[in-house]
Amino acid sequence: MKEFRVIAFTHKNTPLDQVGKFHIDESERKERLFAIKNKFGISELVFLSTCNRVEYVLHTDLETDAAFVSQFLTALYPDLTEGEIRSATKHALIFSNKAAIGHLFRVASSLDSLVVGEREILTQVRNAFEQCIAEGLAGDSLRLLIKKIISTAKEVYTNTDISKNPVSVVSLAYRELRKLNIPLNAKILIVGAGVTNSNLSKYLQKHGFNNFTVFNRSLERAQELARNLKGQAYALSSLEAYQEGFDVLVTCTAASDHIISPEVYKNILKNDLSEKVIIDLAIPYDVDPQVYKQFNCKPILVESLKKAAEDNLLLRRESLIDCEAIVERHLEEFQEMYHTRRVERAMQEVPKKIREIHDTAINKVFARELSALDNESRETLDKMLQYLEKKYISVPMKMAKEILLEKN
Repeated sequence: MKEFRVIAFTHKNTPLDQVGKFHIDESERKERLFAIKNKFGISELVFLSTCNRVEYVLHTDLETDAAFVSQFLTALYPDLTEGEIRSATKHALIFSNKAAIGHLFRVASSLDSLVVGEREILTQVRNAFEQCIAEGLAGDSLRLLIKKIISTAKEVYTNTDISKNPVSVVSLAYRELRKLNIPLNAKILIVGAGVTNSNLSKYLQKHGFNNFTVFNRSLERAQELARNLKGQAYALSSLEAYQEGFDVLVTCTAASDHIISPEVYKNILKNDLSEKVIIDLAIPYDVDPQVYKQFNCKPILVESLKKAAEDNLLLRRESLIDCEAIVERHLEEFQEMYHTRRVERAMQEVPKKIREIHDTAINKVFARELSALDNESRETLDKMLQYLEKKYISVPMKMAKEILLEKN
């Protein structure tokens, strides 16, 4: 499994506002990833980006040391300064071989999450792999890996208490909001109609909040979420002109930079000087930090949820032992699966090679001798060669399967 590599920036090794610098806007993600894949000759690549991690899963023979990480980041993020590249290279988590597979199993099983036990990460990992596979960035090896990642995570969630009484970044954000005693008729602006905001809005609606306005780049997506919330929907481009006021701003988009500047925020305030609540779960943050300095508002950010996440981890510490045992077992199983698949792929080349030898013998090596034969003799010889060809293919295939079965 020496070809598997992972380069990771997570809440464990990088401040979350810095993790946001490695996010890639959806509109240019595919093009940039293909460019980096071709530049370094990487056979397969998956890009994973969530609210507290950005990771690159590589299938390559390249040595992913610090020098490679520096070159990789420089090529992928030309807007980062040399100092930012040096800092990122210094803090990057680099996993290779078996450690890379184990890391991905733990990520998808939420053992490496900011909020241990939250299930959303499995969906995020699966979607990242499936999208890259569908786009041609990843292939057979990472397709095999994601199947095992999913089965590992499902067993962890099903057969341990790691996700008992589940919490998530979304649920922790809601708990922080409730501490502020916000009235149920508060006006809530929701910017972004993705999974995170959809989940948070369900919490709000479930607990009695009923005054929602949704903004999203795609008006259709905004309308879909607004229908579920019995609220109003607008295109994101009209946010700055919004004049109806608000009490709580919930935002989480896939934008690669701040979309709510002090100027935009001032416009939607409409001269209202009362304290507002801002829940910003995007990475990078949607709200410019200057907003918190210039206006009367209470921020709830991913970074501020770390203490609650640590308390959650203490409650689940005993379950981690059982989870690690499952991960280790699946890790050994994947190692066998991957070795078997490599042999199968190698054996698939056997028929092609034998056919090439067959054609060379007839058309080049023995072409003169064969031209002297009568039709009946040529037909008999051709049948004999076809028979031998099939045997030459079937015998090594059978032997390889027997070796693999014996090993397993």
